[in-house]
Amino acid sequence: MKPLVLAIALALGAAPLLSTAPAHAAPAAASKKPVAAPAWVARSNQLAQILLDAQGPFQPESTGFFGVPGYDDKVADLGPDNARRYREAMTKARGELQAKLASEKDPNVRQDLEIMIGAATESIEGSTLGEQYFLPWSDAPQTVFSGLNLLLSDQVPAERRAKAVDRLKAYAGLQPGGTPLTTLARQRYEERLSNSALLQPTKIEVQQSLDNVETYISGIESLLQKYKVTGADEAMKTLAGQLKDYAAWTRSTVLPKAREDTRLPAPVYAYQLKQVGIDIDPKLLMQRAQLEFMETRSAMRQLAPLVVQAKGLKVSDPTDPVAVIRALKKETIANDQLEGHYRKVIDAIDPLIHEHQIVDVPQRAMQMRLGSAAESAASPAPHFLPAPLVNNTGQQGTFVLPLGNPAAGEGAQYDDFNFGSAAWTLSAHEGRPGHELQFTAMVERGVSLARTMFAFNSVNVEGWALYAEAEMVPYEPLDGQLIALQFRLLRAARAMLDPMLNLGLIERADAERVLIDEVSLSKAMATQELDRYTVRMPGQAGSYFYGYTRILELRMQTELALGAKFDRKAFNNFLLDQGLLPPDQLAKAVNEVFIPKYR
Repeated sequence: MKPLVLAIALALGAAPLLSTAPAHAAPAAASKKPVAAPAWVARSNQLAQILLDAQGPFQPESTGFFGVPGYDDKVADLGPDNARRYREAMTKARGELQAKLASEKDPNVRQDLEIMIGAATESIEGSTLGEQYFLPWSDAPQTVFSGLNLLLSDQVPAERRAKAVDRLKAYAGLQPGGTPLTTLARQRYEERLSNSALLQPTKIEVQQSLDNVETYISGIESLLQKYKVTGADEAMKTLAGQLKDYAAWTRSTVLPKAREDTRLPAPVYAYQLKQVGIDIDPKLLMQRAQLEFMETRSAMRQLAPLVVQAKGLKVSDPTDPVAVIRALKKETIANDQLEGHYRKVIDAIDPLIHEHQIVDVPQRAMQMRLGSAAESAASPAPHFLPAPLVNNTGQQGTFVLPLGNPAAGEGAQYDDFNFGSAAWTLSAHEGRPGHELQFTAMVERGVSLARTMFAFNSVNVEGWALYAEAEMVPYEPLDGQLIALQFRLLRAARAMLDPMLNLGLIERADAERVLIDEVSLSKAMATQELDRYTVRMPGQAGSYFYGYTRILELRMQTELALGAKFDRKAFNNFLLDQGLLPPDQLAKAVNEVFIPKYR
C-alpha cells in the first residue's frame, strides 16, 4: 500500500482521495507564476482515482493525511477477511487500469498507468506474503496514536481536524455498529493462532509496544488539548481503557509466544528489498557498502586533524574521527535552544544553495519542530512529514527532530543531533535541498500522483536526500563536513548490516559494536538503527546508500555525455521534475529527454 509505505519511510517510521475533479498543483513560489499542470497530468490523476478508491478504505489515516477527502473520520480496516478483501479490491483496480492502458495513446499517461499497475501488483504480493508467513498481530496503540497524530497536525486545516472526535470514536467502536479496533486486532490474531506454521511477532516489537502504551495515551491526550478538540472526553476515557486492556492481553497471550529470531523468511526479505527499490542481490549491496565504508572512514581520518585545529579540540589522537566526533558532541545544545539553533542553520543553507546554483529553492521558510515523547516512541529518528500531495492549499511539510528513543531504556537520550556540527547535514537531508525541497517541488510543479504516491520508492527519496547532503558538503564548515561524512559512513553501515542481520551473517551485539564504536552513534541511536533493520522497516535502510550511488552513476554518465554543456542546477531540477521514479526509469528519462535537450 504505497501511501502507507511513504508515510513510514519518511517518518524515518511516517495522502487525501481525489475528488471527482483532477488534483491541481499548489501555488508555486511567491516570486513565480503558478504552475498549471499539463493536460496529461490531469488525465493521469483522474485515472489514479481508481487505485486510490481501492486502497483508501483499508488505510484511511495515511490516505487522508496526503489530502484525499472523505477519510478523516475513518480508521484502518481490521475486519474479518481484511487481507483477502484488500487483495480483491486491488485486483479489481488493477484490471481497470490495465483496460485503460490498452486504449491510452499518450506516452506519459501510459507510463503512469504502468506505474500504478505495478504498485497494485506489489501490494497484492505483499499482502499474500504477509498472510502466508505471519500471524496478524497489530501494535494497536501505535496505530491509534499515529492515526490521530496524522490528523491533529498543523499541516491539516482546522475544519478537517474537527473530525478527530469521529476518528477517536471509530477507534473505540462507539460509532453505530462499530467494534473497537483493539477487539478487531485480537480477533485477527486469535483466529489464526492454531496455524503453527505462521511466525509470531518478534519479542522486540511486542515489548516495545507494551512499554509505549502509556506514552501513546498521553500523546493522544496532549494532541486533543493542543488543538482544543471538544467532545472527546468520553471516547478518550473509553479508548484509554481499551488500549490498557489490549496491552494486558498482549502481555499475557502474545509476549510469551513472541519469537527471539528477528530474521525474515527469504521471500519476504526479497520482497522488502524490491519494494524499497533495491534491485540488486543483497550480497552485492553488502560488498559495495563495505568498500564505501572503508573509503569514507579514510576520508574522515584525513579531515579530522583539520577539525581539531579549527575548533581547538583537546583530542589525544587527532586522526581518530571517533574521538574527534565525541569531542564535538560535548558542545551540547540545550533542548530549549535546539530548535532555534537549527533554524539559524536552515536560514544559512538557502543562500548557499542560491549562491552555488545547486537547485531551485521555494521562496518560503522551511518548517521544523522538536518531536513529542509519543512521536519519538512511534518514530524514534529524525523524519520529514510531507504536506498533502492532493488538494494542497499551501500546507508545508515539517522536519521533526526527536530528542530520545524510549526503546533504548529509561533516560536514554540522543547525543547525535543536539550539537552544532550535526545541524548542517541533518538540515540538508530532512530539509533543503533534501526531503522538504523534493516534496515541495512535487506539489508546486504539478507532478502526477502516479509519480508521487504510487511510484514511491525509498531508493529515490533517500538517495536524493543523501545526494543533497553531498551537494552541500563543500560549503559547510569543517566540523559540519566531518559529521556529513559520519552520516555517510552510517548509510554504508546500514547497507552492510541490514542484509547481514536478515541473512543471519552477523549477531545484533556485533552490529551494535560497529554502530557505537566505529560510526560513533549513541546507544539510543544504535538501538533505533538495529530495531529499524530487524522489526520496523527491514530492507529499507540500504536504500540510502544504493539510491545515492545510482544518482552519482547517472550524473557521471550525464557529465560524460554533455561535457562542458553539463549544467548541475538544470540536472538537479530535472531529477525533481520526474517525481519519485525508480532508478532505471529515472535514467531513461535523463538519457531520452535531458541529455538530448542540452546536447
